[in-house]
Amino acid sequence: MSDDAGRHGPKGEFRRERSTPLPPEEPRRSARSGRITVPGAGVRRRRNGLLLMSVLSVLVLLASGTSWAITGWMSGSINRFDVFGGLSDGDRPDETGGLTFLVIGSDSRDEMSTEDQNALSVGSTPGQRSDSMMLVRLNHERDHLTVVGLPRDLWVDIPGEGEDKINAAYAYGGPGLAVQTVESVTDVRVDHYVEVDFNGFVDVVDALDGIEVCLPEAIQDPKAQLDMEAGTHQVDGVEALAFARTRATARGDLDRIDRQQQVLSAMLDKAMSSQTLSDPGKLTAFLDSSLSSVTVDEGLTTSAINDLAYQMRDLDLKDVTFAQVPISDMDHWTPRGDVALLWDEPAAREMFAAINADRPLEAPEPEAEDDGGKDDEPVPADVGLRVFNGTATPGLGARLDDSFTTAGFNVTDPAENWTDRSVERTEVRYGPGEEALAEYVSGTLPGSETVEDGTLDEGLQVVIGFDYTTFEAPTAPTAQAGAEPEAAPSAPDTTTARDNICA
Repeated sequence: MSDDAGRHGPKGEFRRERSTPLPPEEPRRSARSGRITVPGAGVRRRRNGLLLMSVLSVLVLLASGTSWAITGWMSGSINRFDVFGGLSDGDRPDETGGLTFLVIGSDSRDEMSTEDQNALSVGSTPGQRSDSMMLVRLNHERDHLTVVGLPRDLWVDIPGEGEDKINAAYAYGGPGLAVQTVESVTDVRVDHYVEVDFNGFVDVVDALDGIEVCLPEAIQDPKAQLDMEAGTHQVDGVEALAFARTRATARGDLDRIDRQQQVLSAMLDKAMSSQTLSDPGKLTAFLDSSLSSVTVDEGLTTSAINDLAYQMRDLDLKDVTFAQVPISDMDHWTPRGDVALLWDEPAAREMFAAINADRPLEAPEPEAEDDGGKDDEPVPADVGLRVFNGTATPGLGARLDDSFTTAGFNVTDPAENWTDRSVERTEVRYGPGEEALAEYVSGTLPGSETVEDGTLDEGLQVVIGFDYTTFEAPTAPTAQAGAEPEAAPSAPDTTTARDNICA
């Protein structure tokens, strides 16, 4: 997968020396189309996979309390690197009671054969960038895990390099600069670093005997050799990789993060509810696949990981929360002429402050204030509504449901799927006499439109379209005439690992 980030003026790409490096083969492009072809077992043992699932496969073990099982593999299987040695402690955010991991997936293909590149449809782009990036926060009590996806195309200021996409930090200066960049833009201290290259993901999924994913709408992506109909699918490692990496949907990288979270949740569910961890053969295959492609900071020792495993032994799927940084602009044209993402600064500040304080990732409820006798503007509690998901993104309705509830709206029933799963623009549907309420709700959903529906007797219907990016909680009326109201931060969309399971 090619990317333009970091192509302008890098000081030299970061290269990691492995203990047993494999010489890169000459990149060769070939046409790819049609359904996935599963390679043979000999090739699959050398398969390269995806960051998110490989790295958090280790967290499956931690969450299951199987520290005894991983001790024997640590020294020989995990690579370690001095990530924090070049960082000045005085310039970094303060330490907190929780632990924050920066998890990076490198998109390097340099150690892949051309055969492997073609079989997994990952391309042959030279060099290294962070293909995926996320913050994983384990709270102070060690009973909740928060995973925040950082889109690779976020436009940020990289220390010493200027503005660029966030994934270019790794190409400019390796793990150290990636950590420094994330800390500088989030003000969250990174305690540990975990990196996974493409190695291992296919075998991790296959060690679990495959996983189940659900797709509300068909996806055809010839580049990824992915052709999946709508519905629930049992997929093996190669198919799961294509499912998690494709960006051939309306919201591109944001949809891809949602699918990665679904795949990770399915892996956690499969490993924690099956006999994988009690079957010696399956556990050995799972460990070898999970750990062989991992690089961590020098402080994440075997002893430290075993301690974490003990502390996290009671963690459940409902205790794992997924979120993305709020986005304000999905089509930001950069000075060099390509498109990047801009995040919602106030909402992002609130999100990362909540992470630092181990608070739930939700917007504060607006405080009721005297409106000076003005009764023409509604308040959230006055509005009864119901949410419907008109897109192919699973769980989106439930997330918006939670956002409306958090902001104080009267959500009358749980979210459901709309009859049409290809709604382009978000709609706020209203019955006779409720146009003002519909306009009020539409103001919380940038780009949405109001639609009169004569069949509605009371209450509003919100139908999520593919243009939906964020929910903006309404501002409370100000007590001072003429004063500008302070914008309330957007409520982040969150799900738990349990929410993402297909059932």
